[in-house]
Amino acid sequence: MPKSRVKRFLTKVEEQEVVNAIVEAERNTSGEIRVHIEPSSPGDPYARAQEIFYALKMDNTQKSNGVLFYVAVSDRKFAIYGDKGIDAKVPDTFWDDTKILLEKHFKKGAFKAGLVEAILKAGNELKAHFPWLPGDINELGNEISKG
Repeated sequence: MPKSRVKRFLTKVEEQEVVNAIVEAERNTSGEIRVHIEPSSPGDPYARAQEIFYALKMDNTQKSNGVLFYVAVSDRKFAIYGDKGIDAKVPDTFWDDTKILLEKHFKKGAFKAGLVEAILKAGNELKAHFPWLPGDINELGNEISKG
């Protein structure tokens, strides 16, 4: 599918609101959150999210506490991938609950609202397990990456 679908997925204003949510979510944690949007997923979206996670070098965080929200626009699929540090600490239902939250918004076409709410939810969970400490730095960019 053409990249124009990716461009239309979020307006510039909505993109900035998603980035603002990432900044807010990371404010009180050493955790890192990214969003990646591409036209379609060549196969399983979770496997693709994992590929993108490593391609974006999200596995290089000091505490293995990165979270990637992956969206394949034309396929109407998404996945959430959390690194081993955060995955080991969150409740067993956390990822599924967050996926259900996103799905609820996405079904209504409320893509920005879904991403913002899910990002803030992930940020609260990261803050609980990886609170910000003096000396913590933002290890990864907050911009939305696109494929």
